[in-house]
Amino acid sequence: MKLNFEEIFIGDLDLTFAAEITIRTLIMFAMVLVVLRMSGKKGVRQLSLFEVAIIIALGSAAGDPMFNKESSILTSVVVFAAIIILYRLITLWASKSEKFERIIEGDPLYVIENGEFILLDNLSHTFAKDEFFAEMRQVSIEHLGQIKTAILETNGNISFYYYEDHEVKYGLPIQPKVYEKKSEQVPETGIYACTYCGHTQELQQGISHCPHCKRKEWVKALNTKRLT
Repeated sequence: MKLNFEEIFIGDLDLTFAAEITIRTLIMFAMVLVVLRMSGKKGVRQLSLFEVAIIIALGSAAGDPMFNKESSILTSVVVFAAIIILYRLITLWASKSEKFERIIEGDPLYVIENGEFILLDNLSHTFAKDEFFAEMRQVSIEHLGQIKTAILETNGNISFYYYEDHEVKYGLPIQPKVYEKKSEQVPETGIYACTYCGHTQELQQGISHCPHCKRKEWVKALNTKRLT
């Protein structure tokens, strides 16, 4: 079977309409930028789920007029206006009602307290464990014992509150080469961290179950001070 590359890449595209597509795309792209600027946000990490839904709606409204002859730009302008009015009304209502704001934005989640995970099952719906470790390494965290509290904010950012140097505890190491030394068999007596929940305790040589999560995989705990 011989492939028709002209049909694949060009099809029945008219060169005149190709120029029109370019103009339509520039106009719609500019409109999307204007509307996003009107929202007051500075970047993607500041967006809540509600605001992501708004952006998806804007993208859908902007997409058709870029390449569809049957879709006029004026129609998209009406859709854009409706979306931005809806956005303004909902944000106004949310600013006056904490209950409604929680419904729209969600609640912050406490992920780490006292150097241990407390919502790892809930966290896994948002972050893979390795991804969460990467977030911690980017702010110079070496192990969980350096963290007093970690809060997953509604916009996806993570807020960390640290122990003072003299308060740092033994904790689960998050550096890949150290974490990968995990094992169900404790090689020698010492302080170890559960690789699932981060609970630390002194263990004897052999196999032990974590009293918190009932897992039995451990790694040698660290208590080094945080580098700032």
